[in-house]
Amino acid sequence: MKNARTKNAGTAMPSAAHWQARQVARFKPLLFLLALYPVYRWFWLAATGGLTANPPEFLIRSTGIWALVALGLTLAVTPLRRLIGQPALVRLRRMLGLFAFFYTVLHVLGWAFWERGWSVASMWQDIGQRTFILVGTVAFIPMLALALTSTQGWIRRLGRHWQRLHRSVYAIAALSVWHFWLVRAGKNDFAEPYAYGAILAVLLALRVFVAVRRKP
Repeated sequence: MKNARTKNAGTAMPSAAHWQARQVARFKPLLFLLALYPVYRWFWLAATGGLTANPPEFLIRSTGIWALVALGLTLAVTPLRRLIGQPALVRLRRMLGLFAFFYTVLHVLGWAFWERGWSVASMWQDIGQRTFILVGTVAFIPMLALALTSTQGWIRRLGRHWQRLHRSVYAIAALSVWHFWLVRAGKNDFAEPYAYGAILAVLLALRVFVAVRRKP
């Protein structure tokens, strides 16, 4: 009897240690506020004259970098939840993904307003003439599709097709790093693009490793 109770206690401990979905959901307001840190920072810099001598260029660059950071955090959720054995962490992934989209939209709007003056003709010309703009545009299109279909209603309607669409996030991340690399190529400054590329490579390698291990 003692051995049976010990065995039962041993098997119950892992499930008891798992965070429940409602427990993870309690962190969402805090995560929301933390994810808005770049916005707070921009307002603070604007109020204190810290947006450099060229505020539009600074904000376009900063929104792009924070979009890439949020995208990396989104991709890190699945490896992290598997590593620490907390499946419920997946409930945070959609919010992080939407913040990646939010900062990407700010990045695109900054380019459209400050660099192209809302001129559609000028935007099309820029896409055709500058490779890094073309790559960024190609990355933005599937990200827009993911954001628009991120609701529970669309997930139910698309079914397994949504999973296929969701896998485009890997291509989005790769294109985003390439876009960043092309931007820095003009200044011959590749340190940050290489760092983000390395992080992305590790995250993708972890997913490939898990997929291979699951195969019979």
